[in-house]
Amino acid sequence: MLHYTRIESLNKAIKENHYTDLIISNPTTIAYLTTYQNYDPGERLFILHLNEKGHITLYLNRLFPEPSSLAIDCNIIWYRDGENIFEEMVKHLNNNGKIGVDKDWPSHFLLSLMEQMPHAQFKNGSPLSDRLRSIKSNEEQEMMAEASRLNDHAMEYLIQLVAKGLPETEMVALLKQKYQELNCDGFSFEPIIAYGPNGADPHHTTNNDQPKIGDSVVIDIGSFYQGYASDMTRTVFYGEPSKKAREIYELVKKANLAAINQVRPGVTFASIDQAARKVIEEAGYGQYFTHRTGHSIGIEVHEPGDVGAFNQDIVEVGNVFSIEPGIYLPGELGVRIEDLVIVTEEGCRVINNVTKDLISCQPSLA
Repeated sequence: MLHYTRIESLNKAIKENHYTDLIISNPTTIAYLTTYQNYDPGERLFILHLNEKGHITLYLNRLFPEPSSLAIDCNIIWYRDGENIFEEMVKHLNNNGKIGVDKDWPSHFLLSLMEQMPHAQFKNGSPLSDRLRSIKSNEEQEMMAEASRLNDHAMEYLIQLVAKGLPETEMVALLKQKYQELNCDGFSFEPIIAYGPNGADPHHTTNNDQPKIGDSVVIDIGSFYQGYASDMTRTVFYGEPSKKAREIYELVKKANLAAINQVRPGVTFASIDQAARKVIEEAGYGQYFTHRTGHSIGIEVHEPGDVGAFNQDIVEVGNVFSIEPGIYLPGELGVRIEDLVIVTEEGCRVINNVTKDLISCQPSLA
């Protein structure tokens, strides 16, 4: 029933935007709409086609997995390597129509189709499916809240381990085991454990470094649970932090809370970014906040849409995204604090509950 509701919403958007056809090539979106999973089609064409009349067609190569059960009724057109599938496709598309195409569909496919359909208008159709995915249903919201609850447990486990002074790579290995214990479905992205100066790189690649007394410890982790991603960051300290490190931590925490306070329906994503950025800029660290404030999340850890300075899109009830300001001082430290929020009628619901109070983990050999 849920998948039919999604299809109905997409059909409505097709008509409202005066499309005759919509070609979806994003494997994650196809799975979202149909439950058919083929996340790595490689060089072969893999699309879901919807038209203004409500017809749905799935195009599959003979080497793709056989659909065992689909959540919706749709026509399936199979093709073999070397076969000109575009000759078949044009029979099902409106040659004089307005055709929406996923923005990430490989250009060689699009060009081949355009050659066969010289009178059609081809437009970026991704906003239709992107918006559909961006508004989470109540069921999806609760699934994401549960995914974040499990991620909270994993985060608290890692924070307890910091006192042992383990190498970054060993922390990641133990995290993998913890996710398995929690019945999570693997990492939603490669975890970041960054000690001291390593934390000054927001996308640090975990290595065998061990923490030194006073180091900041950036822990950015997430997993999949029942098809939905979690993502959160906490920064703690190995031993007592310096006065400067404490000040930076409290500043990032203040920026995180300021941004969360700005979240409500009707505001722009840019205004949320500005709420966090203003706190850091006024303290003189603006140049060290080097990334956007957040990103959308759902069945992918990074979904279309961001909490950035240039995004004038309007926040809507059901949006789910991260709030993750940070300060990164090269050669010294990094501090980032990240929560996921669900937009509600009144404001937002924060679905991460690990404390944001400063934590000093006292070294222990036990």
